[in-house]
Amino acid sequence: MDAEASSFETSEMMGTFLASTPLLKEAWRLCSAANAMGSGAFVVEQVGGVGYVAFSGVQEMPVLGWDPSCTMLAPLDAAGHGLFAALTRRYEGEEPVMVHSGVLHRFLHYHSRNDLQSQIDSLLDKTKSIVITGHSIGGSVAFLIALSLLSFLKSIFPPSVLCIGFGSPFLGNESLSRAILRERWANSFCNVVATHDILPRLSLDQSLIQTPHWKALIRFWYTFMMSPNSMNLTDFQLTEEDKAWLFSFAAANMEHLAQAGEGSRWRSFWPLGNYLFCSEEGMICLDNAVLVKKMMHLMLRTSSPSCVIEEHLKYGWYVERLSLQSLGRRFIEGHLSESSYEASLSMALNSLGTSQQVLIALMAKDCLKMARQKERHPNLNAAYLATKLSKIAPYRAEIEWYKAFCDNSVKQRGYYDSFKQRGASKRESHINKNRIMLKAFWDGIVSMMDRNKLPLNFHKSLEWVIEESQLYKLLVEPLDIAEYYRLGMHMKKGHYISNGRERRYEIFNQWWTERVVIEKLGNRRTKYASLTQDTCFWARVEEAKEWLDKIKSESNPNNLAFLRDRLNEFEAYAMKLFDGKEASADVLAKNSSFSLWLKEWRALKSQIYPLIELALPD
Repeated sequence: MDAEASSFETSEMMGTFLASTPLLKEAWRLCSAANAMGSGAFVVEQVGGVGYVAFSGVQEMPVLGWDPSCTMLAPLDAAGHGLFAALTRRYEGEEPVMVHSGVLHRFLHYHSRNDLQSQIDSLLDKTKSIVITGHSIGGSVAFLIALSLLSFLKSIFPPSVLCIGFGSPFLGNESLSRAILRERWANSFCNVVATHDILPRLSLDQSLIQTPHWKALIRFWYTFMMSPNSMNLTDFQLTEEDKAWLFSFAAANMEHLAQAGEGSRWRSFWPLGNYLFCSEEGMICLDNAVLVKKMMHLMLRTSSPSCVIEEHLKYGWYVERLSLQSLGRRFIEGHLSESSYEASLSMALNSLGTSQQVLIALMAKDCLKMARQKERHPNLNAAYLATKLSKIAPYRAEIEWYKAFCDNSVKQRGYYDSFKQRGASKRESHINKNRIMLKAFWDGIVSMMDRNKLPLNFHKSLEWVIEESQLYKLLVEPLDIAEYYRLGMHMKKGHYISNGRERRYEIFNQWWTERVVIEKLGNRRTKYASLTQDTCFWARVEEAKEWLDKIKSESNPNNLAFLRDRLNEFEAYAMKLFDGKEASADVLAKNSSFSLWLKEWRALKSQIYPLIELALPD
């Protein structure tokens, strides 16, 4: 097999493995039980060492709609209470995480129920793993319940949570999918999608849900879910024209979504997690969102309007059939290619049920090949980055040389102020280009982590990652701060720490803290650090300079006292850094902005204190 083969080549095997476990059968059994209980129901049960929570696919009709004054997608942070803090935190340039407003409403209803919360807490006490599941709209609700549980457990212990949705519609936008990838939670979500089911392929907007044929279809689905043995599909009166309209709507919607690539309009729906496509012939797993959309569109093209009614109700049949197939796998084409790559392609196409439809099979094959071309194995990506690191090392070395040059300069301004106050010097222009090149490298690493293109414990398993990222942060972030204030960005956006700091630095700081917090206990420096350990120190200096300017013109005693306290706090913080040798010598350079600030503040302090004491009441 080609060393750079992508995950799709084992997708048929992954699907078979999942079907061979009790997870799908148990999840579906409990989904069926929840469906039978009607609108808003849920079932909690422990099976062996696994806890299950299943949500009914029968939900109140408003979940499929919303107030006309509201949008179809609502911000996830509208849930409040910090329920999804890890997902809703936005960085510069990121679009907000959005979810279906009706599903969010139903989630909040469930979350407020004490009986559900107490039963989930009981499962967590008794089991090591928990499966959240749901059919239809219940699956979308289950996804939000699982996300809230993952967010809660993140701060306690590594969670073992799996969410399985059967025939569930799209939940949120691309930002939601990216946020889940960033948290490394994508593998906790499995969307089981039947080849011809239209519901997972629909964006539930008002142009659909207000139509009489859609309302009739939902009414039948709900009735059948609650009483699957009490009626026949023939009892359902839906004209062929109605079926054709619904099918055409789903096909048009899926075609639109399939054509939208990454970075498309952020208010459209986007797949999240893994998709387990199942047909009468087998199953495959895919995890690339762009290719998932293309495959969902292609699979629907093998269907017809006659499947509109029953396919959404056949997941129990699929689960049973797939479980049996996993025990005795058959391959109808007779002969496999000697190439493992071509063999895996044939098996995947057969499992999708496309092998006998030449045109669709060719397009599906191209789609799977595209996955192979787009992806590289995470371990190969890590090795590639290690090689690329050696190519960018000269950029960092030149910045280190520049810092040494500034430290020894007769101007005695130090590293930070020399770069901030630079003119048209070729030297500083070259250093600025190096800064930008290093930024691109490290942002690329963060992006690859967000998209699950690197090993799960990338920063823990490779020594160079933490060492190099920390050195980069110590060396370059002061330059980023200098550029931020040099360009006056603080006037447009606010101060650097709260409004301008790039996400990569927060990530690198977390890596370093996780590694050295124990090692540093009891250790004390004997000489000044070569680089100031607080990489935001100069941003704090800039804020302190602003406070100092304000206190000079302030007459209100209460405001004077407030500014005085802030300035004193920063002075104490800086002195603590110096006492612990955590600051580099250039901070104390004679003409550095910190040295000039400290001198001015100490001179002014003796004048300010008496004024405040006289003005404020005892």
